[in-house]
Amino acid sequence: MATTERKPILLDFEKPLAELEARIVQIRELAEENDVDVSDQICQLEAKAVQLRQEIFSGLSPLQRLQVARHPRRPSTLDYIQAIGDEWMELHGDRGGSDDLALVAGVARLAGRPVVMLGHQKGRDTKDNMTRNFGMASPGGYRKVMRLMDHANRFGMPILTFIDTPGAYPGIEAERLGQGEAIAYNLREMFRLDVPIINTVIGEGGSGGALGIGVGDRLLMFEHSVYYVASPEACAAILWRDAAKAPQAAEALKITATDLKQLGVVDEVLPEPIGAAHADPITAAETLKISIVKHLDDLSRLTSQQRQELRYQKFRAIGVFTEIPA
Repeated sequence: MATTERKPILLDFEKPLAELEARIVQIRELAEENDVDVSDQICQLEAKAVQLRQEIFSGLSPLQRLQVARHPRRPSTLDYIQAIGDEWMELHGDRGGSDDLALVAGVARLAGRPVVMLGHQKGRDTKDNMTRNFGMASPGGYRKVMRLMDHANRFGMPILTFIDTPGAYPGIEAERLGQGEAIAYNLREMFRLDVPIINTVIGEGGSGGALGIGVGDRLLMFEHSVYYVASPEACAAILWRDAAKAPQAAEALKITATDLKQLGVVDEVLPEPIGAAHADPITAAETLKISIVKHLDDLSRLTSQQRQELRYQKFRAIGVFTEIPA
């Protein structure tokens, strides 16, 4: 059965690169049809394409990085779990009557070490996104993953969380079922856990929906991921009543991995392949696995009391600034 190659999804700033790559394909096809050797010209154009791709992705604005973080083909939580973990077994249900598919969780092995992995799961298309509620979790989802984190704590298994959500589900039903309480409960309980916890922002880390699984000993962020208290569009609408000012809001919010590393919020920025993680998911997964194993080795040398104290101090220091008198 013949397979068809998926058509690439282009972001606005990628169009010059796409035009150059289309030109390379056209020249190659014409050369084959006319039996002409243009290998030198093609090599030059391919080198130019690589250079252009590097220039584009090294100079992205915060709002453009947000576009990359939201890319429909960006690797998801399940993609990374299946790439870096062995013997993955997904577990379901909050034991209260709900199984939220926007949050997935289960047990696996990472480099021979038993771990619990969990994270937000977006869909690949409209139908899948409806099933996954676009990665926006409900109270049952946060209670499900907290149940699994308690399981990890009971059996001494490190916890790995993968953050990728525009925020917790803001619907009336979610509020009726205790959305705020469910997230607050997770925040409190994750501070008391004895086992190592590593959080990774793999795409979009939005508001309390991200924080509901975002308390840990280490916070990693992929180079083109974002982490924010409110989306730039929402911030612009609130402050200026004008969503068109989202680029200005994105600059002010300091949502990028580089900004958050400078502010001391992020512990490590994970480099992405040229063209971002969706261009080469395997390399991105290898980078993630190497970093997680390294941090787990470091954290495993500490006692649970030391980890809890460092975890507390890490979050206590966030948002503390010293003002210099004018």
